[in-house]
Amino acid sequence: MKLIHAADLHIDSPLRGLSAYEGAPAGELRTASRRALENLVRLAIFESVDGVLLAGDVYDGDWRDFQTGLFFGKQMSLLRAEGISVYLVSGNHDAQNKMTRRLPLPDNVHMLDVDEPETILDERRGLAVHGQGFPRWNITDNLALGYPPPRRDLFNVGLLHTALNGRDGHDKYAPCTVDHLVTKGYDYWALGHVHNREVVLDDPWIVFPGNIQGRHARETGPKGCTLVTVGDDLRVRSAVHHDLDVARWEHLRIDVSGADDLDVVADLVRARLSALPAGKPQAVRVSLTGRSSAHLPLWNGRHQFVNEVRSLANDLGELWVEKVRIETRLPDTPDEGTVGLLTDLRRTAVILRTDADAMRQVVAKHPFYAELPAEVRGQDGIRPEDPEWLRRLGDEAVDLLESMLTEGWNR
Repeated sequence: MKLIHAADLHIDSPLRGLSAYEGAPAGELRTASRRALENLVRLAIFESVDGVLLAGDVYDGDWRDFQTGLFFGKQMSLLRAEGISVYLVSGNHDAQNKMTRRLPLPDNVHMLDVDEPETILDERRGLAVHGQGFPRWNITDNLALGYPPPRRDLFNVGLLHTALNGRDGHDKYAPCTVDHLVTKGYDYWALGHVHNREVVLDDPWIVFPGNIQGRHARETGPKGCTLVTVGDDLRVRSAVHHDLDVARWEHLRIDVSGADDLDVVADLVRARLSALPAGKPQAVRVSLTGRSSAHLPLWNGRHQFVNEVRSLANDLGELWVEKVRIETRLPDTPDEGTVGLLTDLRRTAVILRTDADAMRQVVAKHPFYAELPAEVRGQDGIRPEDPEWLRRLGDEAVDLLESMLTEGWNR
């Protein structure tokens, strides 16, 4: 028996951060989530799988129009024509209380109940799928506790949208522990919600396949599904990742320590960009780190340097630089006259960084904050509710002030 396990399709979710810069391939990538689903369907047909397991967040919330639902239904019909069943649970993004539009799905799609756990049997193939979808988006109940006992004569799959006991960057919906899942006695837990692939355990198998298409700069690397092969003894023979994404996000952290000037930094960036694998469009974030004599020139000419890096990328094929972060430091300790002020500055910054609430209030209560567009205030933009974003804001503010002060003293 073969099964495809996928999750977090987020059909028609926009690839955030693509429209802010001239020349970004926003139009080409707008349909990336659809094309990734088409790749999933082609893989399922090519591998002649017996079933497709979709562990939640098929959609990205309510549809703007019915085209999103019609597209998904069409892809499921292609699987139906090949005799492939689909087992689906709703996640937080497609919970009942977030969806106002509905369309009937082909009869090969089995959407598990949201009010209580349900089991769907395919005794001809030897498969039992147990699961429960989200009745509301912010469910914090441990749904796994109510899942039914396994069928000992069948291959048992638990289909669940959850962050387990927590994963960075993901809300703790339907929380549970690995022990809760293991004690159920299932052969394979098909999880969703976490967008990075993770094999949590391989006896029994507990797997997050990750999402099928990265949507922004924090969803880097290959994205796709897991192809599960089951032997006649109803044991998993393999659980192998397959790429489905049509565009990829990467984050290059480039150490420019020892670089004497901007030309050397540019050469280091060019070398790393050139080393990226070809084959599909890539959106890249570049972070420059290390202690370098180029620190002040980078800060003072950062807007020009960012565009120079984008120009370098234009010569390397389907490559677009989404953002350049300058996280370098000065190479030497300032002279004696500057040490006291810089020490006080750093000490104050440390105090501020340990008081996230104070930092949050400074940002969120600023009169300009309420005037910012929603896309600037969310996801990868200004996020005062995110402690990591606040920490980075504090670090960058100190870097900028230190650079400005040091430049003034060196004149």
